[in-house]
Amino acid sequence: MSAITRLSQLWAALRANVTPAERALVRQLLASNEYPLFERMPLYDQRHCLDVYTTLVAAGEQDAELLHLALYHDTGKVDRQGQPVSLLWYGIAVVWKQLAPQCYAWAAQKPRWWCRSIYRYAHHGPLGADLAAEAGCSPTIVATIRHYHDDAPTGLAARLRWADDQH
Repeated sequence: MSAITRLSQLWAALRANVTPAERALVRQLLASNEYPLFERMPLYDQRHCLDVYTTLVAAGEQDAELLHLALYHDTGKVDRQGQPVSLLWYGIAVVWKQLAPQCYAWAAQKPRWWCRSIYRYAHHGPLGADLAAEAGCSPTIVATIRHYHDDAPTGLAARLRWADDQH
């Protein structure tokens, strides 16, 4: 993604809002075990997930599991203590990934005290899949969250990745 695209994403994150009607829709759509996965995310990730969901709906997607997991696919960006990857660390991770991929890869290897957020950003798919499994989500949902950032995702993971890349 270009720097301009990333800056527009940052601007959207800073202005993020979820309306009461959208929150009610999410509450209606998600099962009781899934809704906490949406709620644990910061507002900017909730907004992003709603945008991904809306993109899939607009594209005619009808797979209920894919539409559900679109609403919490980034839940792994929040650690078990409820600390999200901050927008500052998002920015650092994105810049490093694009301009200094060796630094990014090194920092993403393990959760060192000074770069836990980069590790979490780099591994949020598998971390989110673990949270979804613990919440009792289906094996299909867990596998899709785990693999949508793979180099060449397939099936539902490829469709989620396509919608995610739009935002």
